[in-house]
Amino acid sequence: MIVEDISVVRAGSEVARADAAVVMIHGRGASAEGMLGLAGEFAVPGIACVAPQAPTSSWYPYSFLAPLAQNEPALSEALARVDHVVTDVVAQGVPRERIVLLGFSQGACLALEYAARNAQRWGGVVAMSGGLIGPDGTPRNYAGSLDGTPVFLGCSDVDSHIPLNRVHESADVMSKLGGNVTKRIYPGMGHTIVADEVARVQQLLRSFAAAV
Repeated sequence: MIVEDISVVRAGSEVARADAAVVMIHGRGASAEGMLGLAGEFAVPGIACVAPQAPTSSWYPYSFLAPLAQNEPALSEALARVDHVVTDVVAQGVPRERIVLLGFSQGACLALEYAARNAQRWGGVVAMSGGLIGPDGTPRNYAGSLDGTPVFLGCSDVDSHIPLNRVHESADVMSKLGGNVTKRIYPGMGHTIVADEVARVQQLLRSFAAAV
Protein backbone atom coordinates (compact mmCIF):
# COMPACT_ATOMS: atom_id res chain seq x y z
CA MET A 1 0.00 0.00 0.00
CA ILE A 2 1.34 3.43 -0.97
CA VAL A 3 0.72 6.20 1.54
CA GLU A 4 1.18 9.90 0.91
CA ASP A 5 1.55 13.07 2.93
CA ILE A 6 3.32 11.42 5.85
CA SER A 7 4.11 14.02 8.49
CA VAL A 8 7.00 13.12 10.80
CA VAL A 9 8.63 15.07 13.63
CA ARG A 10 12.03 14.27 15.09
CA ALA A 11 14.07 14.79 18.24
CA GLY A 12 17.38 13.62 19.65
CA SER A 13 20.27 12.56 17.45
CA GLU A 14 20.23 12.66 13.68
CA VAL A 15 19.08 9.28 12.43
CA ALA A 16 22.15 8.81 10.23
CA ARG A 17 24.44 9.29 13.25
CA ALA A 18 22.34 7.57 15.90
CA ASP A 19 23.21 4.48 17.92
CA ALA A 20 19.54 3.48 17.77
CA ALA A 21 16.16 4.93 16.87
CA VAL A 22 12.74 5.00 18.51
CA VAL A 23 9.62 5.16 16.35
CA MET A 24 7.12 6.82 18.69
CA ILE A 25 3.42 6.33 17.89
CA HIS A 26 0.91 8.66 19.53
CA GLY A 27 -2.54 7.83 20.84
CA ARG A 28 -6.03 8.73 19.65
CA GLY A 29 -6.64 12.44 19.43
CA ALA A 30 -3.01 13.20 20.29
CA SER A 31 -0.05 14.39 18.26
CA ALA A 32 3.45 13.43 17.20
CA GLU A 33 4.78 16.56 18.91
CA GLY A 34 3.14 15.52 22.15
CA MET A 35 4.63 12.05 21.88
CA LEU A 36 8.09 13.57 21.46
CA GLY A 37 7.61 15.12 24.89
CA LEU A 38 8.66 11.71 26.18
CA ALA A 39 11.98 11.96 24.36
CA GLY A 40 13.21 14.46 26.93
CA GLU A 41 12.17 12.06 29.68
CA PHE A 42 14.33 9.30 28.23
CA ALA A 43 17.37 11.61 27.99
CA VAL A 44 19.67 9.01 26.45
CA PRO A 45 22.43 10.40 24.19
CA GLY A 46 22.82 8.93 20.72
CA ILE A 47 19.16 8.02 20.26
CA ALA A 48 17.05 9.34 17.37
CA CYS A 49 13.34 9.78 18.09
CA VAL A 50 10.99 9.76 15.10
CA ALA A 51 7.25 10.30 15.51
CA PRO A 52 4.72 10.03 12.67
CA GLN A 53 1.48 11.99 12.79
CA ALA A 54 -1.88 10.36 12.10
CA PRO A 55 -3.77 12.32 9.39
CA THR A 56 -6.81 12.97 11.60
CA SER A 57 -4.99 12.64 14.95
CA SER A 58 -6.29 9.05 15.14
CA TRP A 59 -4.87 6.00 13.41
CA TYR A 60 -8.22 4.26 12.92
CA PRO A 61 -11.80 5.30 13.73
CA TYR A 62 -13.20 2.67 16.07
CA SER A 63 -12.04 0.82 19.17
CA PHE A 64 -9.09 -1.53 18.75
CA LEU A 65 -11.50 -4.24 19.91
CA ALA A 66 -13.89 -3.67 16.98
CA PRO A 67 -14.08 -6.12 14.06
CA LEU A 68 -11.01 -5.55 11.89
CA ALA A 69 -13.10 -4.69 8.83
CA GLN A 70 -14.71 -1.76 10.66
CA ASN A 71 -11.33 -0.06 11.02
CA GLU A 72 -10.37 -0.50 7.38
CA PRO A 73 -8.92 0.96 5.27
CA ALA A 74 -7.55 3.22 8.03
CA LEU A 75 -5.84 0.38 9.91
CA SER A 76 -3.95 -0.86 6.86
CA GLU A 77 -2.98 2.72 6.01
CA ALA A 78 -1.74 3.26 9.57
CA LEU A 79 0.38 0.11 9.43
CA ALA A 80 1.74 1.26 6.07
CA ARG A 81 2.66 4.63 7.56
CA VAL A 82 4.61 2.98 10.34
CA ASP A 83 6.33 0.76 7.78
CA HIS A 84 7.23 3.81 5.68
CA VAL A 85 8.89 5.45 8.69
CA VAL A 86 10.75 2.26 9.62
CA THR A 87 11.96 1.81 6.04
CA ASP A 88 13.21 5.39 5.97
CA VAL A 89 15.11 4.94 9.25
CA VAL A 90 16.72 1.76 7.91
CA ALA A 91 17.68 3.55 4.70
CA GLN A 92 19.49 6.14 6.83
CA GLY A 93 21.63 3.44 8.40
CA VAL A 94 19.84 2.18 11.52
CA PRO A 95 19.10 -1.56 11.25
CA ARG A 96 15.83 -3.00 12.52
CA GLU A 97 17.59 -4.66 15.44
CA ARG A 98 18.34 -1.13 16.68
CA ILE A 99 14.85 0.27 16.12
CA VAL A 100 12.44 0.40 19.06
CA LEU A 101 8.72 0.52 18.24
CA LEU A 102 7.05 2.47 21.03
CA GLY A 103 3.47 3.58 21.46
CA PHE A 104 0.92 4.77 23.97
CA SER A 105 -2.77 3.85 23.94
CA GLN A 106 -3.93 3.58 20.31
CA GLY A 107 -0.28 3.96 19.35
CA ALA A 108 0.64 1.06 21.61
CA CYS A 109 -1.96 -1.11 19.87
CA LEU A 110 -0.53 -0.12 16.50
CA ALA A 111 3.07 -0.77 17.60
CA LEU A 112 2.19 -4.26 18.85
CA GLU A 113 0.18 -5.12 15.76
CA TYR A 114 2.91 -3.87 13.41
CA ALA A 115 5.59 -5.83 15.28
CA ALA A 116 3.48 -9.00 15.27
CA ARG A 117 2.72 -8.71 11.55
CA ASN A 118 6.39 -8.01 10.83
CA ALA A 119 7.94 -10.39 13.31
CA GLN A 120 11.75 -10.21 13.20
CA ARG A 121 14.48 -9.06 15.52
CA TRP A 122 13.72 -5.48 16.56
CA GLY A 123 15.56 -3.31 19.02
CA GLY A 124 12.48 -3.46 21.18
CA VAL A 125 8.70 -3.13 21.31
CA VAL A 126 7.17 -0.95 24.01
CA ALA A 127 3.40 -0.87 24.46
CA MET A 128 2.14 1.46 27.18
CA SER A 129 -1.59 0.89 27.75
CA GLY A 130 -2.38 -1.14 24.65
CA GLY A 131 -2.94 -4.57 23.15
CA LEU A 132 -3.08 -6.43 19.86
CA ILE A 133 -5.85 -5.24 17.55
CA GLY A 134 -9.11 -7.06 16.85
CA PRO A 135 -12.10 -8.49 18.73
CA ASP A 136 -11.91 -11.45 21.09
CA GLY A 137 -11.23 -14.62 19.13
CA THR A 138 -9.17 -12.90 16.42
CA PRO A 139 -6.75 -15.49 14.95
CA ARG A 140 -3.19 -14.71 16.00
CA ASN A 141 -1.43 -16.81 13.38
CA TYR A 142 1.35 -14.33 12.70
CA ALA A 143 4.35 -15.49 10.68
CA GLY A 144 8.01 -14.96 11.48
CA SER A 145 9.91 -14.74 14.75
CA LEU A 146 10.75 -11.84 17.06
CA ASP A 147 14.00 -13.69 17.75
CA GLY A 148 14.46 -12.52 21.33
CA THR A 149 13.26 -8.93 20.81
CA PRO A 150 12.70 -7.22 24.18
CA VAL A 151 8.96 -6.58 24.48
CA PHE A 152 7.49 -4.48 27.29
CA LEU A 153 3.78 -4.16 28.03
CA GLY A 154 2.64 -1.86 30.81
CA CYS A 155 -0.98 -1.20 31.71
CA SER A 156 -3.35 -0.52 34.57
CA ASP A 157 -5.51 -3.27 35.99
CA VAL A 158 -8.52 -0.93 35.72
CA ASP A 159 -7.90 0.81 32.39
CA SER A 160 -11.30 1.76 30.95
CA HIS A 161 -9.99 1.46 27.38
CA ILE A 162 -7.77 -1.64 27.58
CA PRO A 163 -9.24 -4.86 29.01
CA LEU A 164 -6.73 -6.62 31.22
CA ASN A 165 -7.32 -9.95 29.48
CA ARG A 166 -6.20 -8.38 26.18
CA VAL A 167 -2.92 -7.29 27.78
CA HIS A 168 -2.36 -10.84 29.02
CA GLU A 169 -3.26 -12.30 25.62
CA SER A 170 -0.96 -9.88 23.81
CA ALA A 171 1.93 -10.73 26.11
CA ASP A 172 1.36 -14.45 25.47
CA VAL A 173 1.21 -13.96 21.70
CA MET A 174 4.39 -11.90 21.62
CA SER A 175 6.13 -14.51 23.77
CA LYS A 176 5.06 -17.32 21.43
CA LEU A 177 6.45 -15.26 18.55
CA GLY A 178 9.83 -15.38 20.26
CA GLY A 179 9.77 -12.08 22.11
CA ASN A 180 11.51 -11.63 25.45
CA VAL A 181 8.40 -10.29 27.14
CA THR A 182 8.13 -8.21 30.30
CA LYS A 183 4.60 -7.41 31.47
CA ARG A 184 3.81 -4.97 34.26
CA ILE A 185 0.30 -4.40 35.57
CA TYR A 186 0.04 -1.26 37.71
CA PRO A 187 -2.81 -1.37 40.28
CA GLY A 188 -5.22 1.54 39.95
CA MET A 189 -2.99 3.45 37.53
CA GLY A 190 -5.59 4.62 35.04
CA HIS A 191 -4.90 5.37 31.37
CA THR A 192 -1.53 7.12 31.56
CA ILE A 193 2.25 6.64 31.60
CA VAL A 194 4.13 6.25 34.88
CA ALA A 195 7.75 6.76 35.91
CA ASP A 196 8.47 3.03 36.06
CA GLU A 197 7.63 2.68 32.36
CA VAL A 198 9.88 5.61 31.45
CA ALA A 199 12.70 4.08 33.49
CA ARG A 200 12.34 0.77 31.67
CA VAL A 201 12.55 2.52 28.30
CA GLN A 202 15.63 4.40 29.49
CA GLN A 203 17.26 1.12 30.48
CA LEU A 204 16.51 -0.38 27.07
CA LEU A 205 17.89 2.61 25.18
CA ARG A 206 21.03 2.78 27.30
CA SER A 207 21.82 -0.78 26.26
CA PHE A 208 22.32 0.40 22.68
CA ALA A 209 24.71 3.16 23.67
CA ALA A 210 26.64 0.72 25.84
CA ALA A 211 26.94 -1.76 22.97
CA VAL A 212 28.57 0.69 20.54
